[in-house]
Amino acid sequence: MSITLKTAKKKVIVSVTNDLVSDNRVHKVCTTLLSMDFDVMLLGRKLPHSLPVSRDYSTKRMRLIFKKGPCFYTEFNFRLFLYLLFAKCDILLSNDLDSLAGNFIAAKLRNKPLVYDSHEYFTEVPELIHRPKIQKIWQGLESRMLPKVKHAYTVCQSIADVYNKQYGTNFKVVRNLPQKRDFKPVEKQSGEKIILYQGALNIGRGLEQAIKAMHFLEDSKLVIAGDGDIRQQLHDLVEQEKLQNKVEFTGRLPLEELSKITTTADLGLSIEEDLGLNYRFALPNKLFDYIQAQVPVLVTNLPEMAAIVKQYTIGEITDSLDPKILAEKIQEALTSTAKRKLWKENLKSASKELVWENEEKVIQEIFSKLL
Repeated sequence: MSITLKTAKKKVIVSVTNDLVSDNRVHKVCTTLLSMDFDVMLLGRKLPHSLPVSRDYSTKRMRLIFKKGPCFYTEFNFRLFLYLLFAKCDILLSNDLDSLAGNFIAAKLRNKPLVYDSHEYFTEVPELIHRPKIQKIWQGLESRMLPKVKHAYTVCQSIADVYNKQYGTNFKVVRNLPQKRDFKPVEKQSGEKIILYQGALNIGRGLEQAIKAMHFLEDSKLVIAGDGDIRQQLHDLVEQEKLQNKVEFTGRLPLEELSKITTTADLGLSIEEDLGLNYRFALPNKLFDYIQAQVPVLVTNLPEMAAIVKQYTIGEITDSLDPKILAEKIQEALTSTAKRKLWKENLKSASKELVWENEEKVIQEIFSKLL
């Protein structure tokens, strides 16, 4: 009689500073790890108005005293460190620089493998480039930790090249591609054109200009799906410009509801401003979500985004965010029958190629070495 011993799954603790609800990138990574037979736990924070989270992997959200600023990041990383110091785990996965310190120290003390996922060029975000003292603190933390990180990946080749050159760390590239889904055309209830922006409502996303552009557009509505630091300013701007009938805010939505709205759009916006290297190298997941839903796009002429639009011929590129010029670009993208026919045809193939199922192979390669 032979006895087969079941090998325990290796446990990965994935940590991020947000409340987990709408972080699609982290969810996709966790799903990939789950498919590799890892035991996955995702750790974030609980906010006063956080929506419930239900996933196929376990989740934990910490209630913190501080909500933002230096005290928040210090408290989060200290609490994270204490948790990781005693938690059962085999591998730690840190998402972005603001969760790296707690992971880095815990991994060192416990001699556990650490993997780092950089969602952006963190020290070059607009919120930091205008605050040089705070920026230097983050740059100091980054320069102490990144050269010692052995397993790392980021969202585009431009950022990977910068990190590889600056720190000698071998950053691989995992773009924010959506999971493959069957596209079902949505029957529109009216002839009104839907211009969609989905994502964070932060400075430098072209949102103020998009709102003002609505003055020059008829039979169109701008739908802004998301939440962020400038949410109230944008609401105030819409009232100030008397555009309540042309601009709709949905707030932050669960991923399933957001994807339904995406399929109703006639044009998707990804019009980041060139505010530092982080935005210049932006390759946001909303761009790929539009593509997956076969929605033509309008992007700013920044290298990574423009390269995708040019490679697949799926939309317009604008050199200016002046509201009037932006409106002209939007109008052209909405009404040019010939262009839209070509874009729609190209979106069919692009939506099949630009999917997480192709991109996750990089994740699988990194973590298979740690099994």
